[in-house]
Formats: sequence, C-alpha cells, structure tokens
Amino acid sequence: MPKAVHVLGFAGSLRKASYNLAVLRAAAELLPDGMSLEIFDLAPLPFYNGDLDVDGGPEPVRHFKQRLAAADALLIATPEYNYSIPAVLKNAIDWASRPPQSSPLNAKPLAIVGAGGRFGTVRAQLHLRQIAVFTNMLPLNKPEVMIPMAWEKFDAEGRLTDDATAQQIRALLEALLAWTLQLRAERS
Repeated sequence: MPKAVHVLGFAGSLRKASYNLAVLRAAAELLPDGMSLEIFDLAPLPFYNGDLDVDGGPEPVRHFKQRLAAADALLIATPEYNYSIPAVLKNAIDWASRPPQSSPLNAKPLAIVGAGGRFGTVRAQLHLRQIAVFTNMLPLNKPEVMIPMAWEKFDAEGRLTDDATAQQIRALLEALLAWTLQLRAERS
C-alpha cells in the first residue's frame, strides 16, 4: 500500500467564522482513506517585506515553509475579494515562493475550493490558478468546487449542512488523492 498523502490546507480568510475555514473543517471530516489534512492558520504571517526575507524570514514564515515542505499536497480554500484572491492568501504565497529555486510550492499538487457569494469564488480561483503557473504548483483541473451562497450551506456554528456540497468536497479530495499518487508514481 502506498504511503499516505498528507495535505496542508489553508484558508485565504482570517475571519473566525470564515466559510472557507469551515470548508476546510468539513474537508477534514470527508477525507478518503489514505489521506490526512492539517489546517494551517495564516494569521501569524507578517506582510511580505524583502528586508525581512533573510535566513528564511521571520519564525512564522519559516514554520509555514516547513509545513508546506512536509505536505504531499495542498488544499487552498479561497474567498473572493474584489474579483480576486484576498491579500492574506497572496501574502502567504509570496512568502512561500521565495527564493523561487527552493520554494516548497514547487511541483506541489494543489486542489482549490472556495465558498462565497453568487458566483462561488470563480474569479478568485482563476487568479489563484494564474499564480500557480509562476510558483509551479500543480493544480488539479477537475472537479472545480465553487460554493455559491455559502451562508445557505453552513449552520451558525460553521458546520456544513448541504449534502450536495459535501459530495463535491469529497470528490475533490478523492481526485487530489489520485492526482498526488499519480505524480508521486511518475517521479519515482
């Protein structure tokens, strides 16, 4: 049996009641066999500043890069702010992408999900895919999981209550598992 796939998940929102953080918590309950999920909080990361980017950066940045390097794959849950990804997510990727030749993002399998308003983060996910090109993350193309009207899919405690959304998240995780194992086999 192949080694389990460890996924690092993080949300592009710092809000305690974030729907995207709730998506990650739901994902942790929907994992297929052979997969684990660690949820990482981006709040401690300072704004990127090249003057601070020495010796791996500040401690929260070094810790983030260590967790990225230890992961077999990534699961990013992004809200959509002003037709794009939030600053906190872009900031985390900026820190992780430096220096480019040793970035823990390089060749990392990636699944993207997002919970939001009427369009369910479609534009933010497109921008995140563009960023993945430069950082050489390897995004899973299908299935796409864009959760519209998120407030209708989660209860007041942030628990997922919509079965169709749960099935979509489960399918995304199963596809990420298969994608990660495929890439692992191609590299060996």
